Amino acid sequence: QVQLVESGGGLGQAGGSLRLSCAASGSILSIDDMGWYRQAPGKQRELVATITSDGTPYYTDAVKGRFTISRDNAKNMVILQMNSLKPEDTAVYYCNADLTAYQDLDDVFHFNRSQYWGQGTQVTVSS
Repeated sequence: QVQLVESGGGLGQAGGSLRLSCAASGSILSIDDMGWYRQAPGKQRELVATITSDGTPYYTDAVKGRFTISRDNAKNMVILQMNSLKPEDTAVYYCNADLTAYQDLDDVFHFNRSQYWGQGTQVTVSS
């Protein structure tokens, strides 16, 4: 089974910093893009940042220059460093991974590529 487990988040102040981490574990063959999404109350889930397997990042305009995404391929981890926080960054943040999992059934390996999500972690920024 594959799991994405997030840590970090919590309560921050405007202008401050928070750090989110996400670790993927289980029967993983390979991981392509990893990223972070967020969902504020009453709004749709939106992309925050993604990073390719070779480390190329992408940021939504709202967080450019403030957030930094990075990954540790050896540990199957993705990290989001959030600086210069704003109250509008308040949301539940979800880790996402595009990965290929494997399953051994009677000595035959089966592979499945799919999107996996973490359980979400709350980030609240006070003004």
